[in-house]
Amino acid sequence: MTRAHSITLLGVPFDLGAGRRGACGGPKAIMQAGLPEKLRQLGIQWNDAGLLTWPEPQLDPDALPLTALKHLHDVLAVNEALAASVSRIVQQGSFPLVLGGDHSIAIGTLAGLASHYSRLGVIWIDAHSDLNTPDTTPSGNIHGMSLAASLGQSDERLTRIGGFSPKIRPEHTVLLGVRDLDPGEKACIKAQGITCFTMHDIDRRGMSSVMEEAVQVAGKGTDGVHLSFDIDSLDPVEAPGTGTPVKGGLSYREAHLALELLHESGIVTSAELVEVNPSLDTGQKTAQLAVELIGSLLGEQIL
Repeated sequence: MTRAHSITLLGVPFDLGAGRRGACGGPKAIMQAGLPEKLRQLGIQWNDAGLLTWPEPQLDPDALPLTALKHLHDVLAVNEALAASVSRIVQQGSFPLVLGGDHSIAIGTLAGLASHYSRLGVIWIDAHSDLNTPDTTPSGNIHGMSLAASLGQSDERLTRIGGFSPKIRPEHTVLLGVRDLDPGEKACIKAQGITCFTMHDIDRRGMSSVMEEAVQVAGKGTDGVHLSFDIDSLDPVEAPGTGTPVKGGLSYREAHLALELLHESGIVTSAELVEVNPSLDTGQKTAQLAVELIGSLLGEQIL
């Protein structure tokens, strides 16, 4: 699945990019739900980089509130630190596996990766497209803008995280599992020509067909492929512990098949799993699901 000789786990306990608190507990919950044991069972060599730390942002007491970019300075601080950490992991020849945290951390993950991969493909599995901008966002929550920022379509302070923009290109980007789009996001997908497989497409075509095309798009002409997996891509019946659930999502087996097929493709060079919120979970159901899904991505098989 990966050209790296090992996997490095990096937890990002951050949730100020989201509208609801609690995803900061995601990394710890996933580890406690059995991720280390899962990696050992699979015989995978792995390192634990622990939890990311970042400097307290410097705030201007006279600045006006950023209603369209809530908690901007915190988001900038964590993502600059994350970009540097992910870059170091890649430099060491390891596969970065980032555990969130809310989906705003994808900006930093992609910044760190794109400093090494000049043509980075992305498969973004999510109920949402995260393509809002400060002009289109209905909420001001930056976790709904992370893909747009990585494509260079946002406030310059977000797009320039890591010191350059854009991190990725529309023709190398695939959305999958989408079922909740704002008007501005629909317009962006059409204008940019982003490959988008909604739940309608998955229902009609089946996951195998959709994933075959997703792998082709993300892998064609790219030198690395990143998986950004939001746990809210699954139906809330399967994954109740997340902050922005949307009914009608991926089934348990659809999600596993997607990741099994990604493993078989051999194209994935990095991954992140985000938006597990243990404060909203039913026991450890969602955290345990996250562990199982990571297992499928890393090669666990039924037989």
